[in-house]
Amino acid sequence: MKVRLISPITAATADLGCKAARTIDRRTFLAATAAFTAAPGFVFAASSRLSLPATVKQGELIVGKTEAGATITLGGKPVQVSKDGSFAFGFAYDRKVPSTLVAAFPNGSTERRQIVPGVRMYEIQRINGLPEAFVSPPPDILERIKRETEIMRDKRERESDNSWFTDGFDWPAAGILSSRYGSQRILNGEPRAPHLAVDIAAPTGTPIHAAADGIVTIVDDFYLNGQFTLLDHGHGVSTCYQHQSKQLVKPGDKVVRGQLIGEVGQTGRVTGPNLHWGMNWFQVSLDPSLSTRTPAPPKT
Repeated sequence: MKVRLISPITAATADLGCKAARTIDRRTFLAATAAFTAAPGFVFAASSRLSLPATVKQGELIVGKTEAGATITLGGKPVQVSKDGSFAFGFAYDRKVPSTLVAAFPNGSTERRQIVPGVRMYEIQRINGLPEAFVSPPPDILERIKRETEIMRDKRERESDNSWFTDGFDWPAAGILSSRYGSQRILNGEPRAPHLAVDIAAPTGTPIHAAADGIVTIVDDFYLNGQFTLLDHGHGVSTCYQHQSKQLVKPGDKVVRGQLIGEVGQTGRVTGPNLHWGMNWFQVSLDPSLSTRTPAPPKT
């Protein structure tokens, strides 16, 4: 299996299986190179005007850096670039086809990269004992779910100028990682959509902290998601916190990394107390565990 990031200028190619020395773990990238200084594992143009991780995965938040004043497009669509040249994007959990990223610089020159996300293998998870109303909701509840989904879609379209996503993310709660991103869900014996987030099992009342600086855009109580909070981290990057027993922030609040924002609970469609922690780049659901400084949450 190969993961390729190809540039006509650099002719750089990363082989995930055979050239491990040329790769860098995403967490190392976030923790050690927030300023994106030249380091092994990055792909640079000859002028070092565009840098990206050497390997990328399905469902990963990808943070890049270019020179100030440059513009970026991905698949022909514009990607927001901060004043210091930082930008972000991500690929869906099942994305396999290449995407072309183009950087256009103030002097009129351009640089092009073809990005192929590495394919991941996902688990199959069976969950039994859910109330039937949560597995196959009646029509009136389906209408409610549709309205609540539209609220989340609308807020996830927010494209603020903040670039808090560049500093990486912390695990928002202590506990056991009970469900991973991409797991195929079989609920009461019925196949359902993949689980595009991670679940942290912890006792009710366990503190939930902001994974990074952000702006609170939703604090609500939804049918499936329970007590739900959404944080905007800039450039379309957001994180959500679901099934809470208590919410301690309100829409419009500015929160800082590590700030207490709620408590773990068992609200919405859930079989036990846990925090469902999700990440999005606009409407693309991403794996927050690929952006954390450590591979697993701290123990309770």
